[in-house]
Amino acid sequence: MARRLRPVELDFVETAPLRLVFAADAAAPADALYRALAVETEAWPRWFSAVSHARATEGGREVRLRGGTRFEETVMAAEPGARYAYRVDVTNAPGLHALLEEWRLTPAGRGTRVQWTFAASAGAPLRFALRLGRPGFGRAFRDAVRTLDRRLAAAS
Repeated sequence: MARRLRPVELDFVETAPLRLVFAADAAAPADALYRALAVETEAWPRWFSAVSHARATEGGREVRLRGGTRFEETVMAAEPGARYAYRVDVTNAPGLHALLEEWRLTPAGRGTRVQWTFAASAGAPLRFALRLGRPGFGRAFRDAVRTLDRRLAAAS
């Protein structure tokens, strides 16, 4: 059953009760990575294995994860080459109260440092499960960045 989450603003990325932050380096330039994140929405399943479907909507996105979790999102920040952030407004994930994800892109050597922050408010059982799943989240993120980087290199 889909539930509406509490709307949060961009500052939630710093103030959320639960913050999972991961970083990885990519050889691709920030503008190419940003385009893949923010513009080429439908391609997410090709490089982020946790995502089974993604499509742009008016002002946001619809995303489905493998396993059936669904999200309706609103884009909160779209700064080409620098930052892409979205808030989850509706989901079928139980125990979630608020969720904002932010992707930051910063120059690093000859490439780009990609940082993903998963900022959430959730009931105690889900908070515990998310903290327990932190290594898996990190692995999925690093694999996604690696796969995206390879795809971008092959396309250029």
